[in-house]
Amino acid sequence: MRKAKLYVALLHYPMLNKREQVVATSITNLDLHDISRAARTYEAEGFFVVHPAPGQQELIREIQTFWQEGYGGQYNPDRKEAFSLFHLAGDLEEVEQIIMDQTGQKPVTIATDAKKYPQTVSYRQMKDIIFNEEKVLLLLFGTGSGMLAETVESCDFILEPIRGAGNYNHLSVRSAVSIILDRLLGEYWFQN
Repeated sequence: MRKAKLYVALLHYPMLNKREQVVATSITNLDLHDISRAARTYEAEGFFVVHPAPGQQELIREIQTFWQEGYGGQYNPDRKEAFSLFHLAGDLEEVEQIIMDQTGQKPVTIATDAKKYPQTVSYRQMKDIIFNEEKVLLLLFGTGSGMLAETVESCDFILEPIRGAGNYNHLSVRSAVSIILDRLLGEYWFQN
């Protein structure tokens, strides 16, 4: 049984594009569905989508309402249950405040990135923290070409990158979330 509470946040701003420019990325419907389902499967405390743009927030609310209150929730109760963990926020500070209101603690932030940083921690180290320490953790994922280095470096921990079998390293964020949640919250299969 794990001792830590773990929340997931998908950030859409400030992100980098392929030209290293700071941008706000667009919402992807599949990200909302698949990350909600992964968060529910691994019993995360909540899943936040962070976007500052009113138009994108309206789209997110329409999708959320369809699956929580509309026909989608009636048609697919499993999807409705997954969306029960879903929250919308305008920025990371709002996410942290919501978590503090729920838990009474400021969350410890964990960045994910495709690059390795000097202060990177392994999945094994983070899994040990999750299962053995009573902390409130917030796992951050970026969209586009990733989070700004300042955002990553401002976190309390930076998780090691996912490495595949070769040099190609360009997973969708929803795939990365599933892999990382399994490594951090899944069973200790590697000890058998």
